[in-house]
Amino acid sequence: MERILGTYFVDGQTIEYSITGKVGTPILVMHGGHSNCYEEFGYEPLVKSGFMLITPSRAGYGKTSKEVGENLSKASDYYVKLLDYLNIDKVHLLAISAGGPSGLYFASRYPDRVKTLTLQSAVTKEWLTSEDIIYKAAQILFRPAVEKIIWKLASSMSNIFPEFMFKQMVPSFSNLSYKEIKDSVLAKDIDEIQRMNKRQRSGYGFLIDLSQTKEITSKNLQAISSPTLIMHSEYDGSVPLEHAYYADQQIRDSELCLLDAWGHLIWLGRGSDKVNERLVKFLNKFTL
Repeated sequence: MERILGTYFVDGQTIEYSITGKVGTPILVMHGGHSNCYEEFGYEPLVKSGFMLITPSRAGYGKTSKEVGENLSKASDYYVKLLDYLNIDKVHLLAISAGGPSGLYFASRYPDRVKTLTLQSAVTKEWLTSEDIIYKAAQILFRPAVEKIIWKLASSMSNIFPEFMFKQMVPSFSNLSYKEIKDSVLAKDIDEIQRMNKRQRSGYGFLIDLSQTKEITSKNLQAISSPTLIMHSEYDGSVPLEHAYYADQQIRDSELCLLDAWGHLIWLGRGSDKVNERLVKFLNKFTL
């Protein structure tokens, strides 16, 4: 896939972004946690189907200024500035995992810029709180001074022991055991996890994500007017399935698509091609 990298400077802030696909109907991607504009899960099928993906590194990720993420409102304003800079009027909006709140707020604040909204394994309400063990661990492991070491170690271990690392990471992605999912796992899934660990970084971004999930409210979801597709695995071990049900209840024009994918990473495993086909069918329905 051809990918163009860019940096947009505005108001003293920096927004790093990538454009994947030479031409096509634009999709604005709000990537998930620990990711950036180098994300690639699910990109190839969309590019082959005639779409162009614009992926800004969200606030605190990559080279994007952490100040952009002071709150979801401010972040949304900066994403609009980026679209204006790229001379793009309306987009299909794709929000993934911890990028869910960013996508939901953007769709509610700028309905005239959004053709459709797709939520994939997305956080749609307050997620981890200060009472959760995972939240407390994240404050230590994913702060800027430590996270680079964590991801370098994960990448190194994945290079040396790819299958072992895959098995170790399964509980963070799926409610099922490795024994229960092994028949659904493809050989390329282990390679994809290895590649993922090489590009993952948290920067200031993940801690910003954790603080922003409490900003999204039912009013934001109820204000969304664009057709919305909600895709979520029934076995998601990262973002509980209740987030998908909640979004479906609150968003007026929504369609819930429950998947039997083995976990949070719905682009992997047997049947993942159907996930891509379903998304392309939805997008084409609203693409002029």
